[in-house]
Amino acid sequence: MKKISNLKKLILDILFPIFCLGCNREGSYLCDDCQATMEISPCRYCLCSKPKRIINKGKCQSCVSKKLDGLYSAVSRQTLLAKELIQKFKCPPFAKELAYPLSSLIIEHFLLLDNQPDFSDFVLTPIPIERSQLRWRDYSPAEEIAKKLADYFKVSLLNNVLIKIKSTPDEIELSDTQKEEDLKGAFKVKNSEKIQERKILLIDDVYTIGIVMEECARILKESGAKEVWGITVARG
Repeated sequence: MKKISNLKKLILDILFPIFCLGCNREGSYLCDDCQATMEISPCRYCLCSKPKRIINKGKCQSCVSKKLDGLYSAVSRQTLLAKELIQKFKCPPFAKELAYPLSSLIIEHFLLLDNQPDFSDFVLTPIPIERSQLRWRDYSPAEEIAKKLADYFKVSLLNNVLIKIKSTPDEIELSDTQKEEDLKGAFKVKNSEKIQERKILLIDDVYTIGIVMEECARILKESGAKEVWGITVARG
């Protein structure tokens, strides 16, 4: 069976070769040379809109009231190559394959940190998407990244606990207050017994102003989670 799978992949690689989105070199969506040019963050920052560098804690005095306990992000959202990778990741046919280079950016971020976090007692949970988006893509971007990180950190992945139950409109033109109102009641926790007193790593591709991740952290904590930390590829 494995030989058949490898043969199938070889045929697909021949018929539909993969090219680096940075330099167009054949072989991968992000080659080693292009990844080396990306500015991976060696630090962890607080949750403020103008974040400060945080060493031991996840939040400063200005954002200490937020439900999210802290955030890890690999690159700036303004990094052009990172932006293109994330945009392609959300649009088939690139699909699941882009989870590898994107998760590798996150892993490199952790390797660069002065204080290596210990996630041995954490579980991973991806930010869920709407059913209509899942039917269109046939995959969840955050879940695909979460799978790679779960393998790397050797921790459990809970992809059936946090679910999205309400459709939310395109929020580009909305104010922050309107976005917060739209998200109320959009997420729900099921099988809450699985997260009682657990520490959770909440996975998404991008953290902009943090409204979605903050709402998910609130729901998870109200359902029994002890801590909720965010992990994203990019930060706005």
